[in-house]
Amino acid sequence: MSAAAPPSDQDLVDFVYSETRLLDERRYEEWYALFADDGYYWVPLVPDQVDGIDHTSLACEDKLLLRLRIERLRLGPFSQHPESRGHHLLQRPEIESADRTANAYVMRTQFHYTETRGDEQLVLVGTVFHHLATEEGRLKIKLKRVNLLNCDASLPSIQLFP
Repeated sequence: MSAAAPPSDQDLVDFVYSETRLLDERRYEEWYALFADDGYYWVPLVPDQVDGIDHTSLACEDKLLLRLRIERLRLGPFSQHPESRGHHLLQRPEIESADRTANAYVMRTQFHYTETRGDEQLVLVGTVFHHLATEEGRLKIKLKRVNLLNCDASLPSIQLFP
């Protein structure tokens, strides 16, 4: 994608795949850099939740909170031994909306996510929505909303980023 041109449909699809790969490979600094300065990572607590600011969520993290979680995973005192590992299995990302004039793009992706730590394994299923915009010629995440299929169930602690 050139600095002046809006992203193509393939650029949008590739972005979602690349973002997920960074998570699976625990390349958190590179993943963190994909977020806009005002970007959010949000995992609603209930189906069809309107927002994460005025309602309790499983996670609603701005860049400062994302930074703290990454540091916790890397450095401790809550660092993990053994470390959690995650793997995303994605359906092909779909373009939910693309307003190139407004520089606003929404991708929808169905996923299965597996997280392991030692002998424990957690499997989550859901849909992720990436709200994207270009900044200085690069796609950035304005909002990553992860709708878990069983978000309102009693869930164990999720260590990584589904």
